[in-house]
Amino acid sequence: MDQLITLASRSPRRKELLELIGIKYHSIMVVVDETPDPNEGAEMYVLRMALEKARRGYAVAEGGAPALGADTAVVLDDQILGKPKDKTHARDMLLSLSGHTHRVVTGVALADDREATRLSVSHVTLRTITEEEVERYWASGEPADKAGAYAIQGLGGVFVEHLEGSYTGVMGLPLYETTLLFDEFALPWREGWSG
Repeated sequence: MDQLITLASRSPRRKELLELIGIKYHSIMVVVDETPDPNEGAEMYVLRMALEKARRGYAVAEGGAPALGADTAVVLDDQILGKPKDKTHARDMLLSLSGHTHRVVTGVALADDREATRLSVSHVTLRTITEEEVERYWASGEPADKAGAYAIQGLGGVFVEHLEGSYTGVMGLPLYETTLLFDEFALPWREGWSG
């Protein structure tokens, strides 16, 4: 099977998830303005970001394959928690999430001459996290580039007490919604299962 899609992301997690289901892709880096619009809710924000990334990916990629874009936000009390600016910011985010349930929303979009989007919403409860654990976790390097300052698929998984929703959505690419988009575009994604 030739390249099925262009992945408008360099995220190792998104690549890993596509490879898990046998998707052949070409990955490119796209840059979009990630500033939320005034009064824009998290769900609309991630869908808009995912679509902008997919559009940009399709515009610059060679070969004409549809482009897949995705965006994930960690949301606590309707406030979007992005990637931490520094250690103090990461500490504040982790302690605010500690012992609480938050939403993780991921938008996915596929674009060529057509466009389609899907949304994944999950609820994640973190156990109480101590200051010492925050210090050690920051020292691991993992939270520095993660929305909400934790990664469910890494060391941050030890903090997750309960997940209701999509594990792959929390990772950054909900496979269920992504394959619905592939079906909508009539992409033969199951062919990758045969190796």
